[in-house]
Amino acid sequence: MKHYQDNFAHEHLPDESLRPDIILGHPDFQFNGSLNCVDKLLDDHIREGRGNTVAIRTFETTWTYQDLYDKSNQIAHVLTDELGFVSGNRVLIRAANNPMFVAVWFAVLKAGGIVVATMPLLREKELTVMIDSAEISHAFCDYRLEEEMALVKSSFLKQMITFDGSETHMSKLETLMHNKPKTFQNYHTMADSLALIGFTSGTTGKPKMTSHFHRDILLICEAFPKYSLQPKPEDIFTGSPPLGFTFGLGGLVLFPFYFGASTFLIEKPTPELLLKAISDHKVSICFTAPTAWRVITTLVKDYNIASLRKCVSAGETLPLKVWEDWYDATGLKIIDGIGSTEILHIFISSNEENMRKGATGLPVRGYEAKIIDGKGNEMPVNEPGRLAVRGITGCKYLNSPDKQQEYVENKWNITGDIFRQDEDGYFWFVARGDDMIISSGYNIAAIEVESVLLCHDDIAECAVVGLPNEERGMLVCAYIVLKSQADANDDKVKEIQEWFKKAAAPYKYPREIHFVDALPKTETGKIQRFKLKTTAR
Repeated sequence: MKHYQDNFAHEHLPDESLRPDIILGHPDFQFNGSLNCVDKLLDDHIREGRGNTVAIRTFETTWTYQDLYDKSNQIAHVLTDELGFVSGNRVLIRAANNPMFVAVWFAVLKAGGIVVATMPLLREKELTVMIDSAEISHAFCDYRLEEEMALVKSSFLKQMITFDGSETHMSKLETLMHNKPKTFQNYHTMADSLALIGFTSGTTGKPKMTSHFHRDILLICEAFPKYSLQPKPEDIFTGSPPLGFTFGLGGLVLFPFYFGASTFLIEKPTPELLLKAISDHKVSICFTAPTAWRVITTLVKDYNIASLRKCVSAGETLPLKVWEDWYDATGLKIIDGIGSTEILHIFISSNEENMRKGATGLPVRGYEAKIIDGKGNEMPVNEPGRLAVRGITGCKYLNSPDKQQEYVENKWNITGDIFRQDEDGYFWFVARGDDMIISSGYNIAAIEVESVLLCHDDIAECAVVGLPNEERGMLVCAYIVLKSQADANDDKVKEIQEWFKKAAAPYKYPREIHFVDALPKTETGKIQRFKLKTTAR
């Protein structure tokens, strides 16, 4: 079926035989036929007379649903009238969490585009790989982040439009929006038309592009939030994850708007600012990572958080001590959860009624899970094994049949996590099944850091591992063989770290660097990272 004028994304979907089972049995999960998810998330609020209801707050401004609707429609007109856009084009968004980011996100879908939302910390190299891999034709970039975007050189990128996420002056987009109509006929996408592409952490070489349909966007709103949050229109959501993460997109945009609630966006969400938002603006639902919950716990006594009713943690496993310290300080229970970019959002979690502290929880409505061995056989109770999941959403890598077959086995999604399941069905995190480093909620691939380090003129070889760290969960640690051993000193450590922050996203830089004469290897030349982890401890 041809969904768009530019059908690149649909043509590169995995064959149906390689996709996981999708189970849509419950009546709440029936999103079929002609469907543009923006109708439900935004336009319905206007049609049903809720335009004056607050949709987005920041410390500086407030937007109603009508404001968001008007601006999204004007931006959609800019895309279709001014920028040579055709349906199915991939459109990149580069900005911190702010109202204009959300307006552009909705506008792209209204016009029949496919959104590629990115994090503001990404650098030119990473952005270029994304643009080339997804053949992105258009980019919207906050003018405050334009410098790095301007370095991108790609034959695919036809238009780069700046906007002002701070809403203090006129950038190019605001100029183009002027006098554009505030109504727009949404493109008639289908339930299984692609709506977004999310890149996994592998942004060197050929990164993995996860893809999700318009129906998937709405399906996750019927899953985790109904299971764990029970949202109400009067709720105010906030949190720290970037909207470029599907964790942040769901928690800070999709879930509040699906239920007619509002969101409080913070461009640089420190623990102090999260607490200030909760205290001053009566936030009721907060999403952030375990590292932030740990810090927030030490500060909470100085703030009034009486409005807060739901606390959500994801991005890395929630340590029991963080849960206990927060509960002791506030009487609130943190809801832990595990999700993935491939499956779109959280698929195992808990609610206040069934929570078992220390456990990740039970499959949320719409999903089922099991623990399997290397051959796909189910493991006995309490025996660690690979986590397998299936349900209303699932992995659809674009242009990567080999990776698709690694992630999907026997029609189940294999997440790469090691879990155990107890006699009552609860799932308990054990470890990651690969060399992924999860630091302060960010997924960082060791090989990704290594590929950047090897671009340094003075580095001959390197290996990167994750080391346990109480504050961040894990630290990125690099073992480096220099071309000249005489250069190995503390100044060289600092120089490499500062160089790395300019070459790639700063959150990926190695916080620990050890200079070594040689790296441990097998006879075939493969680096034995497990020996480096043992040495570090």
